[in-house]
Amino acid sequence: MHRFLITIFICAAAGVMAQLRLPSVISSGMVVQQNTTTTLFGWGNPGARVLIQASWSNKTDTAKISNLATWRIKINTPPAGGPHTITLSSGYEKIVLNDILSGEVWLCSGQSNMEWSYRQGLKDIRDELPVAYNRSIRLFHIPKTGSDLIKDDVQASWKICDSVSLKDFSAVGYFFGKRLQQSLNVPIGLIDASWGGTPAEVWVPEEVINQNAVLRQAASQLGAFDWWPSLPGKAYNAMIAPVHNHQIAGAIWYQGESNVGTYATYRDLMKTLIDSWRSKWANAFPFYMVQIAPFEYDAKLSAARLREAQDQLQSHPSTGMVVVSDLVDNVKDIHPINKHDVGLRLANLALGDHYKIGSGNFRSPVFLKMERAGSKLVLHLTNANALVTKGSEAVGFTISGADKKWLPAKVKIDGNRLVVWNAALKNPEQVRFSFDNTTIGNIFSETGLPLAPFRTDRWEP
Repeated sequence: MHRFLITIFICAAAGVMAQLRLPSVISSGMVVQQNTTTTLFGWGNPGARVLIQASWSNKTDTAKISNLATWRIKINTPPAGGPHTITLSSGYEKIVLNDILSGEVWLCSGQSNMEWSYRQGLKDIRDELPVAYNRSIRLFHIPKTGSDLIKDDVQASWKICDSVSLKDFSAVGYFFGKRLQQSLNVPIGLIDASWGGTPAEVWVPEEVINQNAVLRQAASQLGAFDWWPSLPGKAYNAMIAPVHNHQIAGAIWYQGESNVGTYATYRDLMKTLIDSWRSKWANAFPFYMVQIAPFEYDAKLSAARLREAQDQLQSHPSTGMVVVSDLVDNVKDIHPINKHDVGLRLANLALGDHYKIGSGNFRSPVFLKMERAGSKLVLHLTNANALVTKGSEAVGFTISGADKKWLPAKVKIDGNRLVVWNAALKNPEQVRFSFDNTTIGNIFSETGLPLAPFRTDRWEP
């Protein structure tokens, strides 16, 4: 009997010693957002306390473990640098996290054009593998996971960027992070939460969608597929919620292809997504998106309307958009293979807009206003001191009178203005540029960024 009691005691003690646990996003090798606070959380023996000692701090933080066996605490993070350690202890238990870096952490999310990696045969990444090793870039790749309930952990781990870890990681995210690391000279942490085919609704908390009758109705129109979820919140629950306690600098987003059928609500949907994420992180972080590329969608003008919604979204605080129409080599392929320049443009946008460094214009030219000059229309643009045409003449412009009949237009560049006309039209009223699903324009800023598609009218297509 005495031996039996000892066995029970040992087993019980082992059970207690196994209680102190951390989610996968809080681990050795992680990157914490510099010069702010971040949340450490996990599980432990109810009623006990967790002692936290960060190597950059001269104090010990404590957190009480609740009767649900959970605990959380906010700690201050240091300036960029490392490696650091964090030691957590509770009773006889101890966890030591090593090789922690402090720097800039970015979330990379969206559907397949964000997800695509070496595994899809991208030459950009294949050529990058021999030089990919960089201890100052850490990758956290969340596998595709959906859930009806909100999760607090994911099956992922922080990995040093190298030729192995990069193979499964977002190519756009990697090139974005590499440029940031080179320019800022600080550690970069990248969280890849992307899933090909997903509509934006699945990345928004379900209760937020359900509180909005218009968005709820639009979500009900989405079709069901075998390869990705289509109901609100399903990807958010399992791929975003588990990491929203890990503070980030911002988010990049490449998505929209699966929402061309619900373009009318996309702007409000994305505002809702951005605001809900910022609320969960308690951080009004910048959100930079990629405008969807030219592609032969079935519904006429559906992509044009979706791009228009993305463009309008830039009026939302701390948002920005990069145009990639010139990076498309095949409008029959929804996945342009040039991910390097997409990541670079996102990084240049973040560097100029958020970090306030770099030279030259980092935004594409966009339409500002229009005025009449006889039988011609003069378009004023922003984000360009001078415009250039790549080709003998501008393409993608149409012009219309009050009859709403669209004719091909001639274009003359005048600094950062465009003069547009058609000799057969004496009283022009409106202009459209690349306002369809597939047209690739050839007007650029002096820094090489393409003019964003636009229309001056508000007629129903």
